[in-house]
Amino acid sequence: MNFPRPYLKVYEQGGVDWELKIEPKALHSLLYNSAQKYPEKTALIFYGHKISYAQLTGAVKRAASVFYELGLRKGDRVAVMLPNCPDFVIAYYAILSLGGIVVNTNPMYVEREIQHQVNDSGSKMIITLFDLYFRVKNIRENTSLEKVILTGLTGKPETMPDDTLWFPGFYAQDRTPAPEVEINPMEDLAVLQYTGGTTGVSKGAMLTHYNLYANSQQTDHFFVGEEKKQLTLTALPLFHVYGMTSCMNLAMAAGTTLILVPRFVPEEIAKIIKEYKPTFFPGVPTMFIALLNCPEFKEYDSVMVYNSGGAPMPVDVILKYQKLLEGTNTEVGEGYGLSESSPTTHCNPIFGANKPGSIGIPFPATDAAVVNLETGEYLPVGEVGELVIKGPQVMKGYWNMPEQTAKTLRDGWLYTGDMARMDEDGYFYIVDRKKDMIIASGYNIYPREIEEVLFEHPKVQEAVVAGVPDEYRGETVKAYIVLKQGETATLEEFQAYCKEKLAPFKVPKSYEFRDELPKSAVGKLLRRKLVEEERQKLEKALK
Repeated sequence: MNFPRPYLKVYEQGGVDWELKIEPKALHSLLYNSAQKYPEKTALIFYGHKISYAQLTGAVKRAASVFYELGLRKGDRVAVMLPNCPDFVIAYYAILSLGGIVVNTNPMYVEREIQHQVNDSGSKMIITLFDLYFRVKNIRENTSLEKVILTGLTGKPETMPDDTLWFPGFYAQDRTPAPEVEINPMEDLAVLQYTGGTTGVSKGAMLTHYNLYANSQQTDHFFVGEEKKQLTLTALPLFHVYGMTSCMNLAMAAGTTLILVPRFVPEEIAKIIKEYKPTFFPGVPTMFIALLNCPEFKEYDSVMVYNSGGAPMPVDVILKYQKLLEGTNTEVGEGYGLSESSPTTHCNPIFGANKPGSIGIPFPATDAAVVNLETGEYLPVGEVGELVIKGPQVMKGYWNMPEQTAKTLRDGWLYTGDMARMDEDGYFYIVDRKKDMIIASGYNIYPREIEEVLFEHPKVQEAVVAGVPDEYRGETVKAYIVLKQGETATLEEFQAYCKEKLAPFKVPKSYEFRDELPKSAVGKLLRRKLVEEERQKLEKALK
């Protein structure tokens, strides 16, 4: 292959093997192997309650028995719509052990979003909180769902809907073990990870057992030093591919402990750090920014590794952490990944230089290059082009989308749609996104979906949505609206409308009414021009 690979020298100098050999195995074997080695070790901590590996594995096997009795078979899809809690972990590995496919579903989704994802995936069951049941109930008859399974964070409610099952009852008592299911790790799907958005743009990345198993092994190998992974603070949602791999699957691979936090609240995180002294904290930039501004965040040096991903980390934030942690053994780094790559492909190495502003070097057994957008030729060091990736963590393709798969996977390479450059040491830098996707607080948001919701409003003539710079979220969503002639509206009216139609993280944070929107010669709305206007406003305000 004729492309530069200076990152191999970083591995060599750091004494870490880049050519990691990963034997294909079923994903749930991570849990079973660790339970065999460390049965009495704590696997999960949830609000002070501790669950050992032996207890967790027992619950997973009993839950799998009930799933099997309910008709779950190899290849069936199950939507898991839960926040971070033990039942997420139990359901996840129980489904996998039967050859089922987990469909990670955001608990913040509103009804139309749940319906789309359930129907697109063909999920036959859904597991969610009792408090969220009303959303599922309202769309159930329009979906493929056969079973609705509920759980709660504070115990079983006094009355249960007649057409539902109680998930904690699945593993409350001994049962006849479910039959063992043969898994082909290279081919069989473990997870359908939707890339964001829904209507017309959301794509289900087909992640095999091997994809996810490999990425957990790569992560474990990359973060050398077992003591660094002993206690993982898990504020990242497990339904997000980053939290799923870098917290849950990594902990199961390393046989270490997860502190499960359902919701990120800076003051609570500071208390957890003080009480438990976690050693590994993967998060998104907004989490680390919020902690910097949290007065209770004082025992920051007990964490051995802060690892940022999900969105670009502002360089000044990394520098502030480095200054704060100067003289300690704590590492602060930034990485990069996509749903399509399970997700992690790059990270700043703790065995080499940490370069603020870069996403680091490719993971073990992962190649990366920068290619010319027009010719596809590999570009030399320093030149900007599209980032492409090859490795065992790269997805099988998009669910029921062969044309999109063919565009994204070419000759074994994953075309990311992100513009990047590589320096002489093999460190990569994301320059811009080729796509119009917005990344706000680590969530992927597609403008088109929000625009379609706006176009459904009877007063709207034209609308365009763009990601504009935001100090806290990285980017935030702004909607530009042209009303129909003679119509009037308020910002509050559109805010209420969008809150009803969209998950909270997709709702625009600001709105601007205009008489017209910038267009090209052929009438195409020029989103990038609006983004540039916002950047100019910000630069002017900062002067």
